[in-house]
Amino acid sequence: MLDFFDGVYNWVIDFFGIGQFIKTISSGNYNAFLSYDGIVSIIGPLFPIVLIVELVVALIFLKPKFASNYKIPFFSYVLNAFIGRYISIAAFVFCIGLFEKHAILKTTFTWYWFIYGYIVWEFGHFIYHYFGHKVRLFWCLHSTHHAPEGMNLSISYAHFFLEGPYADVIRTTVCILLGVSPAMLVVIMFIDGFWGGFIHIGEGMIKNGKMGFLQKFILTPSHHRVHHAKNPLYMDTNFCNLLNIWDRVFGTYQPENKNVEIQYGITRKMRPNSFIDSYFGEIGALARDVYKAPGIKNKILYIFMPPGWSHDGKHQTASVVRGEYLKKEQKPKERVLEQV
Repeated sequence: MLDFFDGVYNWVIDFFGIGQFIKTISSGNYNAFLSYDGIVSIIGPLFPIVLIVELVVALIFLKPKFASNYKIPFFSYVLNAFIGRYISIAAFVFCIGLFEKHAILKTTFTWYWFIYGYIVWEFGHFIYHYFGHKVRLFWCLHSTHHAPEGMNLSISYAHFFLEGPYADVIRTTVCILLGVSPAMLVVIMFIDGFWGGFIHIGEGMIKNGKMGFLQKFILTPSHHRVHHAKNPLYMDTNFCNLLNIWDRVFGTYQPENKNVEIQYGITRKMRPNSFIDSYFGEIGALARDVYKAPGIKNKILYIFMPPGWSHDGKHQTASVVRGEYLKKEQKPKERVLEQV
């Protein structure tokens, strides 16, 4: 029985990330809070605390939808807590050991190299995230994150257990090869993880997620709500996490349009609130398409072409759907200009 309570206690400490904070308080050396580890020990618990507050608010005001909004993230978290994160750590360490000696330059931990490092990190994040939407195999790993039909902080835990390792291999490799030092990378990953969780905050906590003038310079909750939308206007946009520089460079930046209400989820018809469907549904759909596809070439194309691609052209990719939507929206404007 004592082992059970010890396990629960350790889980709570781990979930809230307050282990270092407790150690510092116990030691009486409060100057330690001025170090990097000390700052992390203060900031780290903020996200899970706000998540708990959001859960309480949702339980009070969204009782009919409470279970459906949090079911998929909860089961994803439970499964990934025992599998995914350990594979991610191994992938992170492996990539550093493999590629650090091949870095094209060396950086030091200074403010200007930190800015460089963060821009490089966002580039790596953009690549991973873009492929997660544009390659069917990787979409099978990423789709779990998009399956919930609502937005809240718990969505940041809704991931297929192999997505973390896949993401870390790409992001770590890009950063290490471009000279970002491992120590700096760890700091960047902490900031990125904290902000990446925060931008999933739901409308119940922050109704307008645009954050004023910051909307012009960084990715806000409003931007990320757009990213999670299945509306044609919003499909496959806003892949960055904090700095929107690469979305602007590659033309995937899309602000929220007040006239287009966000509809969350994925376009594939899913079983309502099904964790199994959200976690394995896309893998099953891909397996069926590969099995039915005529010829080896088409079978391979189904794996690596974008979601929605089909050998007979009966389905449409997100790029095609969004492109047709934008054309239709543009035509009325052109008619107005012609009349003027």
